[in-house]
Amino acid sequence: MKSPDKSKNTSRRRSKSKAIDKPFKDEDWEQARKTVSDYQIIIKKGDPKGYIGISLEIPTVFAEGSTPSKCYAATQEALRVTVATMIECGTNPPHPFSPKKRTVQVNIRLNNEEKLQLAEASMSLGFKGLSDFIRNCALERIHNNPTKRMA
Repeated sequence: MKSPDKSKNTSRRRSKSKAIDKPFKDEDWEQARKTVSDYQIIIKKGDPKGYIGISLEIPTVFAEGSTPSKCYAATQEALRVTVATMIECGTNPPHPFSPKKRTVQVNIRLNNEEKLQLAEASMSLGFKGLSDFIRNCALERIHNNPTKRMA
C-alpha cells in the first residue's frame, strides 16, 4: 500500500488558506470599506446573550455579537464582504441610505445626567452619535404614537 504524498496535501492546504486570507483585490476591498462606513447599522438585543445587527441598505446581511460593539464590528465585516463581492462581480452596491439631506439644526438643553444617559444609550444601541439617537427616538415616537402625550 502506498503512503499518501504529504507534500501535495500540505501545498493544497496552503493554497486554500491563501485564498481565504485575501479573497479580494486591494482596491475592491478598500472601496467596500469606504462604502460600508456610511451604511446605517441597527443593533437590536437578540437572545439573552447577544445582539443582532442589520443595515438599512442591505437588510439581508446581518451578524451577531456578544456586545453591541462586537455586533457592530461583525455586521460591518459582513457588509464589507458582501459589498466587495458585488464590486468584484461588477454589480453596484447600494448607496448609503439618506432619504433627504439634513440642513436644519435644532438645539435642545439637557442637564449633565440626561446627556450622559442619552450618550450611553446611543452608544450601546450602535448609533453613530447622540444626534442620530435622539432623532431616531423622536421620529419613532411620532410614527408609533402620534397622539399620545407624555408628561
